[in-house]
Amino acid sequence: MDLVDRHNISVSGVPGAQPVVFAHGFGCDQNMWRHVAPHFEDAFRVVAFDHVGAGGSDPSAYDPVRHGSLHGYAEDVLAILHGLDLADVVFVGHSVSAMIGVLAAAAEPDRFDKLVLVSPSPRYTDADDGYTGGFTEADITELLDSLDSNYLGWSSAIAPVIMGNPDRPELGAELTASFCRTDPDIARRFAHVTFLSDNRADLPHVTVPTLVLQCTDDVIAPVAVGEYVRDAIPGAELVLLDVTGHCPNLSAPEATTAAIAAFVRD
Repeated sequence: MDLVDRHNISVSGVPGAQPVVFAHGFGCDQNMWRHVAPHFEDAFRVVAFDHVGAGGSDPSAYDPVRHGSLHGYAEDVLAILHGLDLADVVFVGHSVSAMIGVLAAAAEPDRFDKLVLVSPSPRYTDADDGYTGGFTEADITELLDSLDSNYLGWSSAIAPVIMGNPDRPELGAELTASFCRTDPDIARRFAHVTFLSDNRADLPHVTVPTLVLQCTDDVIAPVAVGEYVRDAIPGAELVLLDVTGHCPNLSAPEATTAAIAAFVRD
């Protein structure tokens, strides 16, 4: 199967320049970067793709064993980098793709130059050791049970909550539509992998400069999570965006682009 078709890979910008790779979050696709990625085409080779089951990817490439953990998705990222012969990579990952990028960079650090983690969370549930993830185990169980029983109904209810910005309902509607375009069977399995993962122990293994972008009002990943990620990754920098919601790449693209550019163009 052709790699480009498998992940619906798009490439733009300057041929041969340093690559910036944009990876989307759960329920999304590369279209969520459309207000951000073009601003880097003047000086970088810009690469975007869809995870298997999302957007224009080939759902037949989904492997329940391989994709039964975030490590399988990290392997997909590394396969893309190898297949396109990308090195010195700036990887920009939103939400769950932030942790996918962490795993990929820890596995092959020499292939990466920088990481940008947008609204990351290494663990969504609170832990007995004092870690604050923002959800109780009962919360996550209820969320996944609701998703399993009625994915489309769950999407319509949860997407506006994830997006925030109730005064801009078109944003929630767009995320809902994106959720509904995702293969429902794969989405259900990806949700379990996403919300039940614990990648806290992987963070100290990141050895490249890292920027953590966190929204000040995010019901999915509160500020305490961003602070934890910053403290756990050696030398990481945290930038707080004074915006609402979990998807600043869509709700606040100007602020998101400015923060990424200040880090990446340094």
